Amino acid sequence: MPQEPIDPAGIHWTRVSPSYTKVRLVGWGIGALLTLLALCVPLVLHLTGVWEGFPLWLAIVIPGLMLLIDIIRMVLIPRQVAAIGYAEREDDLLVRHGLMFQKVLVVPYGRMQFIDVAVGPIDRMLGLCKVKLHTAAADATADIPGLPLSEGTRLREALAARGESRLAGL
Repeated sequence: MPQEPIDPAGIHWTRVSPSYTKVRLVGWGIGALLTLLALCVPLVLHLTGVWEGFPLWLAIVIPGLMLLIDIIRMVLIPRQVAAIGYAEREDDLLVRHGLMFQKVLVVPYGRMQFIDVAVGPIDRMLGLCKVKLHTAAADATADIPGLPLSEGTRLREALAARGESRLAGL
């Protein structure tokens, strides 16, 4: 993973599984297909003569623009997945994501409240899970999606153990 300007120096990022790209593409694809079908309704109604008052050019342009946006999104998803990473340090966990709008979240082990490991149906088929760290702050949850199940379980146990040891030190 390339070093970005907002990354702390000397950090080795652990990337998520490349299979997570499939999860993102399937989830996005279902939504894109339903949106495209809904946007094609005026075109179908116009071509069948039910809604002749709707401009044909508009009935073609709107789904066409959406299709163009969907193609761009499809190309960006693999790059977005490649930008997701995490790093375990001695006192905290770093989570990064984003291409254009990059974000690095630092979660101190002593501030973690609890850790979720979630598996959806597509994740389960590909042997992936999502680790979610919750802190006392409402907006400070860190998600690490696309981890292999064994890595997600290991990370949950390691973070819980580190969190308990740091909390006991307070």
